[in-house]
Amino acid sequence: MGFLDIRRATKAYGNVKVLHETDISIEEGEFLVLVGPSGCGKSTLLNMIAGLEDITSGDIAIKGRSMNGVRPAERNIAMVFQSYALYPNMNVAQNMAFGLEMHGVPKPERERAVAQVAELLQITHLLGRKPGQLSGGQRQRVAMGRALVRQPDVFLFDEPLSNLDAKLRVDMRTEIKKLHQKLGTTIVYVTHDQIEALTLSTRIAVMYGGYVQQLGTPKQIYDDPANIFVAGFMGSPSMNLFPATVASADGAPVAEVRLGDGASARLPFAPGKAAGLEGRDIVLGIRPEAITDRDSADRNSGAIHVIEAMVEVTEPAGSDTYVVSHMGGKDVTGRFRADVPVRAGERCAFAINMEKAVAFDPETEKRVA
Repeated sequence: MGFLDIRRATKAYGNVKVLHETDISIEEGEFLVLVGPSGCGKSTLLNMIAGLEDITSGDIAIKGRSMNGVRPAERNIAMVFQSYALYPNMNVAQNMAFGLEMHGVPKPERERAVAQVAELLQITHLLGRKPGQLSGGQRQRVAMGRALVRQPDVFLFDEPLSNLDAKLRVDMRTEIKKLHQKLGTTIVYVTHDQIEALTLSTRIAVMYGGYVQQLGTPKQIYDDPANIFVAGFMGSPSMNLFPATVASADGAPVAEVRLGDGASARLPFAPGKAAGLEGRDIVLGIRPEAITDRDSADRNSGAIHVIEAMVEVTEPAGSDTYVVSHMGGKDVTGRFRADVPVRAGERCAFAINMEKAVAFDPETEKRVA
């Protein structure tokens, strides 16, 4: 049993199910991120934990106590919203203390809690200001502070950074991560941004169509995606996914791939991979960083295979250059060093690390190797 247990939780509106029998067990101090595209059910699940949505069937328990039928105010959870939800007529200190006041906490204790959290979040100098006098990042800190003063069992974050500009999102990600490391709080965090999910979490639940597609650590989700959806959704740029056929060469499986100029290439799988798949069509998945220039290839890998292919597009990106070619009739992106002399319309060498390759069944879309 975990600190927060979600057992076969389902949500339906009439005959329409938006969340299907979800099982997740969250340990105390864990940072779980629910990630997925709009409409996948992640915010619905968060609202069910908060008590803002009723459960159609199943159970949600905190510290062994079922929350079914328990009012939100009695769950000892705190929620940080995308919209900050601050009271415009109150100053920062009043906003942070409001929840404590509603729970009957004496004024000296409220003031002490607000002062401690304000110092932690470095917003002491803002305590006398109104929300309208704050920047977006400052408002988000106040919203977090309001949650922290209550010392809840579970913190719930509903896309808290989506209203911030790109640089501020990065800064606030760092602040939230440092805060979690310092306090060891239990957090459930909803986002559609897979970079947020990978950088913040101890575990990730990737959701799509009302189902949890995969639950695991950031490394497991990134390196060992369970299906084509997870492979394509997580990572920026996303995993290259293109058709291939598994053949046999010298008794070992190889991926046969058609190149853009009509030629084909044979990519030997790493030892132990794709055994028994000979003769099958697959979708081959390779991350951009596993397709690179010859000098940047992983020297510790025993499965680097170099092919010549036509360059379709180059995309300089500061420290890297993304190089696009055609494989299996699809655009395939490699991550090269910035100073590699490579031009569109010319052939160049692509070093492919087949230790990092994964294979999916094109029919079921599930991983097979």
